[in-house]
Amino acid sequence: MKDNNFQLPASNFQSKKQLNIYFTAGIPQLEDTTEIIKLIQNSGADMMEIGMPYSDPVADGEIIQKAHELALRNGMTIAKLFSQLKSIKNEIKIPIILMGYINPVLSFGFENFCRECSESGVSGLIIPDLPPIEFEKNYREILAKYNLTFTFLVTPETSDERIKYLDSLSSGFLYAVSSSSTTGNENKSINNEDYLNNLASLNLKNPLFIGFGIKNKKDFDDVTKKANGGIIGTAFVKILLENENWKEKASDFIHSIIN
Repeated sequence: MKDNNFQLPASNFQSKKQLNIYFTAGIPQLEDTTEIIKLIQNSGADMMEIGMPYSDPVADGEIIQKAHELALRNGMTIAKLFSQLKSIKNEIKIPIILMGYINPVLSFGFENFCRECSESGVSGLIIPDLPPIEFEKNYREILAKYNLTFTFLVTPETSDERIKYLDSLSSGFLYAVSSSSTTGNENKSINNEDYLNNLASLNLKNPLFIGFGIKNKKDFDDVTKKANGGIIGTAFVKILLENENWKEKASDFIHSIIN
């Protein structure tokens, strides 16, 4: 079984660029989650984010919102997701990050949630609507107790001072979204060169991952010229939602990015 904690080399842009694949738990069918997890690992991705379905995913674009709605209709819950993860935890060697909104986690009980993460082979969390001050005051020690990393997000509008502050709080990696828009927005440029150059110059303590808007190998190669890795979500979820033979297409998609 993998060690829950993970670290990547923070400023070593000569090393292999890390591919992080996001999908929403409970789609296309409720019991497909474990198959998708194994597919992502076996297709060569370096890590994965699993979205916990929520009824009001305000930071997500249309495709991932549809995925949340479908997953909830399918009956996906946090408890169900933990049960699925436990069933395959000894087979999974790459890091699993759970991503979601704070309200369902608080409803589950934060420490109970972290305990279940630890017992399910989860490496860390991304909760975009958890304020950093609340994180420092109420949650950081609990995460450390269960050996879980926590990742904060920054945008092109985030000041250098705040980027460094969020980097100091983060562990695992720092998530740099390509704009302050929602996920999957086709009207934004993912390769904001000034933004990426500035991030690369800040001597961050965590590895830097770029997300939101990466759709193909060219996008991935472009953003990882100045970052340790890239995160692909909407393009992958779209395959799961729109293709009956999603297993083959999803595997081919991941291979197309890393080969």
